[in-house]
Amino acid sequence: MTDQAARARHFLELHLGDAPLLLPNPWDAGSAKLFASLGFHALATTSSGHAATLGRLDGGVTREEALAHAASIVAATELPVSADLENGFAHEPADVAETARLAAEVGLAGFSIEDHTGDDDNPIYDPATAAARVTAAAAAAHEGPVRLVITARAENYLHHRPDLDNTISRLQAFQEAGADVLYAPGVTDAGDIRRLVEAVDLPVNVLALPGAPTVTELAELGVKRISVGGGFNLVGIGAVAEAAREFLEQGTYGYWAAASRGAADRNAAFG
Repeated sequence: MTDQAARARHFLELHLGDAPLLLPNPWDAGSAKLFASLGFHALATTSSGHAATLGRLDGGVTREEALAHAASIVAATELPVSADLENGFAHEPADVAETARLAAEVGLAGFSIEDHTGDDDNPIYDPATAAARVTAAAAAAHEGPVRLVITARAENYLHHRPDLDNTISRLQAFQEAGADVLYAPGVTDAGDIRRLVEAVDLPVNVLALPGAPTVTELAELGVKRISVGGGFNLVGIGAVAEAAREFLEQGTYGYWAAASRGAADRNAAFG
């Protein structure tokens, strides 16, 4: 698929199958090509992984940088790509809508918008404001020749607010506001996930975290999409740091065992 509108339609269709869409999160063109070569059907950017490529922590990139990064991921493969656009890089609904319009211009199939304010002292937008931001983003995402898939995120659990009832209420409001997919990263308990899925009518994404149910178990709970966030990027950082410590502290080269496997995967992906 090379047509953006077709990729966006296909991306939405991938949420409607019997099995969950497994969505890896590349952080550069090379990792995007690698995941495509392994057989994944769609990709999503990771804000933390992108920031790491710039030597920054999550939340440390600008809207312009995030959109340019998303464009590079789009160009790397023919798979549909959804972008992690954090809180839309704006507070006001009109400005979030502008971010959505810009997302369409870089070839994306979709994007996510979260209700995290970026303020540690007041991390979550009030419900009315959060819903208004999704309404504006969805209206912009769904207008024009390309209907982008908007994922609305309730961030309570990532910001020390493990309130399932409030999270469900927010996702229900986001559904009414026009979202296509709902996401509450950090919810890992099977019973909580079941409650969440049963409380809404849209596809639900779950973040694959330690302690979360397996892919098979999540499928049985009705989850339609599973993503890894910055997980794969952190695996890479950890492996490189471990290899570097071996070289620096031990003076040995055992890391070449993993490097040889990496070379084979690289050649298969890029050849």
